Amino acid sequence: MTLIQWFVFFLFIQLVHFLGTWKLYEAAGRSKWEAAIPVYNAIVLMKIIGRPSWWTILLFIPIINLIMFPVIWVETLRSFGRQSTLDTVLGILTFGLYIYYINYTQKLHHVANRNLKPENKTTDTISSLLFAIIVATIVHTYFIQPYTIPTSSLEKSLLVGDFLFVSKINYGARVPMTTVALPMVHDSIPMTKNKSYLSWPQLPYLRFPAFEKINRTDIVVFNWPVDTVYKFRDNSGRRVDKPIDKRSNYVKRCVGVPGDSLSIKDGLVYIDGKILALPERAKPQFSYTVILDGKTPIDFEFLLKDMDITDPVGFKNNNSRDSLFFSALTASGAERLKNIPGITAVKREIANGPEYGIFPHIGKWNKDNYGPIYIPEAGKTVALNTQTLPLYQRIITDYETDENGNKNDLKVTGNEIKINGQVVNSYTFKQNYYWMMGDNRHNSEDSRYWGFVPEDHIVGKPIFIWMSWDTNGKGINKVRWDRVFTTVSGEGQPQSYFRYFLIFLAIYFVGEHFWKKRKANQED
Repeated sequence: MTLIQWFVFFLFIQLVHFLGTWKLYEAAGRSKWEAAIPVYNAIVLMKIIGRPSWWTILLFIPIINLIMFPVIWVETLRSFGRQSTLDTVLGILTFGLYIYYINYTQKLHHVANRNLKPENKTTDTISSLLFAIIVATIVHTYFIQPYTIPTSSLEKSLLVGDFLFVSKINYGARVPMTTVALPMVHDSIPMTKNKSYLSWPQLPYLRFPAFEKINRTDIVVFNWPVDTVYKFRDNSGRRVDKPIDKRSNYVKRCVGVPGDSLSIKDGLVYIDGKILALPERAKPQFSYTVILDGKTPIDFEFLLKDMDITDPVGFKNNNSRDSLFFSALTASGAERLKNIPGITAVKREIANGPEYGIFPHIGKWNKDNYGPIYIPEAGKTVALNTQTLPLYQRIITDYETDENGNKNDLKVTGNEIKINGQVVNSYTFKQNYYWMMGDNRHNSEDSRYWGFVPEDHIVGKPIFIWMSWDTNGKGINKVRWDRVFTTVSGEGQPQSYFRYFLIFLAIYFVGEHFWKKRKANQED
């Protein structure tokens, strides 16, 4: 839905509210016109039901309002003496329309000073639970979201089993586009394969002001732009078109920002012709072939453990066993292997020839030699012809819309390109785009395979690892203690702050113990 459509819908809801409550307003000593003024009518209603005015804000926050509306319906009914279980059930099951029946058919008596405390333990529990869900949903949606690293594409920087806190405020919190969804879950209901949301209605893309821009080399969480799988990592083949904010969450390193000219030469990223300088914590990895002399014994089990290599390693030629293949090895690791007796050569694998699986899927480049390619910037214009169209076709048809918010209609006849019926030879971008890649260069499904990441797909910035779980560890070593309570970005190597957390926790509990003991002595 466009902003105009949402405005019309909002006015319709206001009309529905006025028709169903104006007598209630009068019975509470207010004027009936107060039920008709948008936003103001909600503030007045809060006074009528004896609830704080700031609850009005919650009615306009997507997802949160789905919890608040039933609460307001029930509170309204109780403010006019309708406190039975049947009244509560009817109010909720009719989506508040039961209030119409009360408004027009019943004698109205406003209970101005009703008791707002829960009537019993069950009601108190439900109220507390709803409040906790509202607070948690606000934090999860607009401030910090927990996230788990599922793949090794950022190996060495982020490991499989890392549990992160992702900040929404650094790049500006995105207002949920999907307005009807279960709180604090993503695209499916836990323990089931059912969708957790309705695809309609959708809010237009809106984002709060950011504290910082996305910079090159930032690690970023975003929605996978080409996600059409029924369930992440599901091989059923079932296709579904998901709303933007319900597409699978990916985490990669941003290596190209809007306006950049990006190219890859022998696996190394270049921006505007200059090699991209990576931070110290970034550990790019490539595939290597290690040549053995076939005579000198090598304790590879100890060596790999000492080098902290966990990715697949195997013989390149099982018959001769004269070489090993490493799927992910850092440059420093390769240099170390060169000095091991029994190893005669260490060669980095570089892809040759075109790969048809590489974006834009025309067999022009490969994963190690790519571009140059222009990363679109909002407001900038590019020439559009049959050679450049494959690079930007998905942007035009899938990521951007016309002036009315409708999908662009793109047609190509010979060398003629039409967008929405008009012959064009250029295109102006409406939003920014980014280029995301994994540090594990030969084991990462990233922008090289599916292209640009639109700005409206950006979720947030990983800032903190609060837990790291190693499935291959044993006992207490299943927890990677050196990674617990470490920051994701920053200068130098990561440092765990877990010990400081434990010290703070100990001081807190000891202090609380002595405070309670002192208070007890004073009472005696």
